[in-house]
Amino acid sequence: MAFIIFLAFSLFLHGALGELICEQLPVDLCAYSVATSGQRCLLENYVAKDGTVKYECKTSEVVVDSLNEWIETDECVNSCGLRRETVGISSDNLLQPQFLAKLCSDACYQVCPNIVDLYSNLALGEGTYLPKLCANPCLAKHQARSNGVAASSPASSTTLAQAPEAAIFGQC
Repeated sequence: MAFIIFLAFSLFLHGALGELICEQLPVDLCAYSVATSGQRCLLENYVAKDGTVKYECKTSEVVVDSLNEWIETDECVNSCGLRRETVGISSDNLLQPQFLAKLCSDACYQVCPNIVDLYSNLALGEGTYLPKLCANPCLAKHQARSNGVAASSPASSTTLAQAPEAAIFGQC
């Protein structure tokens, strides 16, 4: 049912607007979308005059070669271990074993080309190749250490407390 509503809303947006423009997307559809121009949409936040944090959808400078007019499905966002409320985008997720496991799962990697393309490009920007990381998660652990990511950083200590490193990486 959610997919039908999503599809109807997507068609409505496309028909009403003539093209998909990031700044005209509702914030809950912004992250992981691609405009008609082929540019990725990016959720950003700002502090309003009344002091509250507000969100807006912006067009990024990042251009996607093979996709345009794409609003990512909730199924892909969830199966890839992402959240719609993500502000900005970072390759830091590639160093998190739980995220990498979800991104590399068949439910994400084989079904969600937009998200895989995004993280493939982020990985390339960091000098690595996503299929190689997916084939060898120990490589991500090694690269995290060689890039100076400390095992005691707040994000990684939370991650390790939730799922022991040995359970994630096996015999790395």
